[in-house]
Formats: sequence, structure tokens, C-alpha cells
Amino acid sequence: MAKKVTIYIEDRPYLVDEGQSILEAAKSCGFNIPNLCNWRDHKCSLASCRVCLVKVEGERRLIPSCAYPVRDGLRISISDPAAVSARRTSVELLLSNHYYNCQACRKNGHCELLEVAREVGARPELYVGAKTPTTLDEIAPGIVRDTSKCILCGKCIEACKESQGIGILGFENRGFQTIVGPVANKSFVNVPCIQCGQCTLVCPTGALMEHNDIPKLDKASQDHKTIIAFVAPAVRAAIGEEFGEKIGTNCTGKLAAALHRLGFYRCFDLNFGADLTIMEEATEFVKRLSQHSPKPLLTSCSPGWINYIEYNYPDLLPHLSTCKSPQQMMGAIIKSYYAEKKGIDRSQICVVSIVPCTAKKFERQRKEMKVDGIDDVDVVLTTRELGQLIRRSGIIWSRLPNEDFDHDLIGENSGAGVIFGVTGGVMEAAIRTAYHIITNQEMEPVNFTPVRGLEGIKEASLSIAGINLNIAVCSGMKNAKVLLDAIRAGNSKYDFIEVMGCPGGCINGGGQPYVFPVFLPDEDPDIWYTYREKRAKVLYEEDKGKPIRRSHLNPDIQKLYKDFLINPGSPIAEKLLHTSYNFHREPYPEPTEKTTPITK
Repeated sequence: MAKKVTIYIEDRPYLVDEGQSILEAAKSCGFNIPNLCNWRDHKCSLASCRVCLVKVEGERRLIPSCAYPVRDGLRISISDPAAVSARRTSVELLLSNHYYNCQACRKNGHCELLEVAREVGARPELYVGAKTPTTLDEIAPGIVRDTSKCILCGKCIEACKESQGIGILGFENRGFQTIVGPVANKSFVNVPCIQCGQCTLVCPTGALMEHNDIPKLDKASQDHKTIIAFVAPAVRAAIGEEFGEKIGTNCTGKLAAALHRLGFYRCFDLNFGADLTIMEEATEFVKRLSQHSPKPLLTSCSPGWINYIEYNYPDLLPHLSTCKSPQQMMGAIIKSYYAEKKGIDRSQICVVSIVPCTAKKFERQRKEMKVDGIDDVDVVLTTRELGQLIRRSGIIWSRLPNEDFDHDLIGENSGAGVIFGVTGGVMEAAIRTAYHIITNQEMEPVNFTPVRGLEGIKEASLSIAGINLNIAVCSGMKNAKVLLDAIRAGNSKYDFIEVMGCPGGCINGGGQPYVFPVFLPDEDPDIWYTYREKRAKVLYEEDKGKPIRRSHLNPDIQKLYKDFLINPGSPIAEKLLHTSYNFHREPYPEPTEKTTPITK
């Protein structure tokens, strides 16, 4: 329990936790001090934006509230005229070096700079002059970087370093020439960026965004393709936030209804693809237990994680499951089994994957993700892009009924597939089915709670038919590094490890809706620290309510194997559902004309 101290804001006393910054303490007292560079308390304390200046009694200068800790008896004025004027001037100076295309900017409506400018009463174009030369990097499939919109807050730098332990981004150049980018201002494709998109979740402007692939969908429609869409589990736990729903609202029914109104030929739940992944991966795990295969087995459904291990631990690639991700398995099955059953030319199908992940955009175009020269998946849209698509189509979210996804050969799904969207979910789903494969019985209770929770690393032990297993679950590459270093050193005790690229799993994917408290006045004050837990609860509750909670009991999965795949790991399953990896991926390839960002 933190020690309490008394501070005074505008001469009124408040009891707050000692050690908090003035910014956080003021928030707990009901005051919102405008700010742009603070990323979680003390995680980013560069105080670079100077937007949160306040007057503190006894200090000669105005104080950046994000970097100044409270103490007993501290007297603060937010409304001091000098502080009010200084905050406005700080924002006006930021705007003077900002590219004005707000109407066309995809961040419009979620731009913290624009909102803070409104709050402080910034005067437009008060300061006019030269602007810093800008870089536009649209080369990487997942993330776009536009430094003309960057305010040098440093939050993306801290997110990449703090959340992922990677540190791809940094301040480049000096003085007025300073920008944020990879080393030497290279494109994301020329550095070991895993395309996870965690940087986009904290960027206060449109400087870092997901690559917009809606035009690809429009092109497929113009070409009269048969467009089949599917939606990942974590999308239902967050899509409502795009339309003002409270964080933690289950929107499965409205999500299905919205997709039906977007004109797709079929709209499926990717939980089916997750069930299929479990059938293959659990079988692979059980086979490896009886073989002299490298241990532990590492899961393979997170593309950001695959990028990370290829770049940094290629010697450990033999530990990876050969299973494709649910996205790629689903696409491969649609363009083979489903196309065959429905009499559709597979070359005329456009598969649209709607996911919480920016790295899925990279995964889609990997050369390994083709069958007979045809891509498994054609278009990848993030949750945010889906929100944009729904708004563009004139659909009124609040008036949508609850509907179900299509059930047409590959529609049924289990609760095990739902929990893929949260860290620990893949492991829990795999254990439910591995138990059945080994014992020919069902695991009871069905919940395997030791792998639940949002801790960075979790571990558990269990015994199945006398086989003692040690398992681990981690999310975020900073945590994965700990486990990978142990494997490399020969000190790992685990048989099976689940790794998710984003902290918390897909519920916190780089393509999920922004969680900016300034735009969420009806949420709890600590929402920045609790939103992942609220989204995870949606998935666990949906799993709990499913009549089928084990992947191997999904009747559509059973029929798929009976009529087409034969068995997990069969030759046709290997061709469609399994993949290989790049043992020689160059972290810093030499830039070419095609991979050099535009600087102007």
C-alpha cells in the first residue's frame, strides 16, 4: 500500500499516493492536465512536448507535470495564467511543424494532438515558417511511417523498447532536423521490425498507422471476385469501441450483422480456423513427445513472433511448430475444400481476413503462404480498418441486431477457438485436445486456469496418463527473450511453450482500437491499465457459454477430416496447413531503390 500524502490543487487539499507524478495524481483527483508525451506513468518521462506545464509553489519555472513527483504539502496550480498561456504556446509550436491534412487523415477522430489543441484553445497557424524535412515510409506491408505528422513525443520509442524489448525506433538527427525512425532513417523493411504495431497504439497523431488495405478490397469487388471474409476472436472483444461501446463489451452478434450488410459472399468466424490449428498442433505436440524432436515445442500462430525468432534466434527454428496460423489455414481451406464443395474457381475467390494484428499483413504475403502459386489470403484488415469500412458503408452500429456468422461447411466453432485471442488461450485449447489424443477421454474440468492471466510469463505443470509435462506461456518479445535464452543455453525445463507477439495476446494487437483516455470520459480513470483484462474477459465468457468447448468435438472439423483431410498431419494436411521458415533472414538488408523511403 503506497503512502498517502496531501497535495493542494488550486488551494484545495487532496490525498494521493506518494511518488506519483503530478499528472497522475491530478487525474486521480478529477483533473485532466493536457499531455502528449506521457505513456503510462513514468514509462515515458521525456517531458518533451511541454504541454502539461503547471505552476508549483516554490519553483522558479513552470513544471512539466508528467515528470515531477508529488510530495506532502505540494501546492499546484493548473489554472495559473502563465501555465495556461504556456500550454497553449507549446501546442501552437507543435502545430507549426505539423502537416495540416486533418480532414483526410485516417487518425481524425482519434488524434490526441487535435483534441489537445482544442482543449488549450490553440490558435491556428500562429507560427509559420520552415518545416522539418519529412520521410514517408509506405514500403512495409503492416505499418506506415509519416514523419510530417510526428511531434517527437517518444512514446513509440518507449513502446518498442519497453513492451517488446526490441528498440527499432529512435531519435534520428539533431535539432530542427530531428525525426523518429529506424536507424539511419531506413524503411521498416530494412531493419528487424516485427510489424507488431505496438507503436501505432501509442502514437498520438497519424505518424504511425497500419497500412490501409481497404482499396484492395474495393479492387476485388470491382473485379467481381467471390469475396469471403472471416473474423478473428479478439475482434469481437474490441470492435464496439470504434462506435462508443464500453471497453469489455461482447459484440459478436453485431459484428456478424455488420459483415452481412457489407455484401460479402460468406462471413465466417475464424474460431473454426483456430479449432483446425489445434487439431494439427496438438497432434504435432503429442507426436513430438514420443520422438527425438527438439524440445520444447514452440507455437507458431503469431506472425510478429515468427518475425522475431527468424531475425534473432534462427538456430531455434527447429523448435517451432510447422502449423500455419489460423488465418492462413482458414484461407487455404476456403480455397480448396470449400471451393471444391461449392464449385467455385479458387482463383476467383478473394479471402479477406479481419484481425487485430498488423503483422498479419506481412504474414499474408510471405512466399511460404501459397498453395500451388495462389495466396491463402488476399486482403488483411485490422479491427480499426473494419470500423472505417462499417462507417463508410453507412451502417448504424447502434441499430444492428445480433446475428450469427454463416454456417456453411466451415462455420461451427468451439470455445477453445475463442480463447485464441488472449495470452494462454492457445495453450489451454491445445491441452484440452492433447489430453483427448493421449487418453481418448475428455479433460475435466475443461478450464485450465494456470495459464490464464496477463502476466508476461506464466508456467504450469500437469500429468496426462502418467506423462509429466512442464509448459510455459509468454506474450511480448521482451518476455519471449527470457525463455529463448534459456532454450539456447540448454536450461529450459519446458515441453511446450506458447508465445504471443503482443503483450496480452491478440486482444492487445497492433490493429485494435486506440485506448486514449482523453477520448474515453465514461471509462474508469485507470482504463489504460485495465483494458486488456476487460477484453480478455469477453473471450473467456464466450468460451464458457459455448455448447462445444473442445476443438476436436467441432462437428464441422470432424467432417472436414472425414471428407477431405483424412487425419491431422496427413499429406494433404501437410500441403495446405503446414509451412516452413526462413533460417537465413537478414536483419539489416541493404536498401534498394524500391526499399528506400521518400524524403522531402
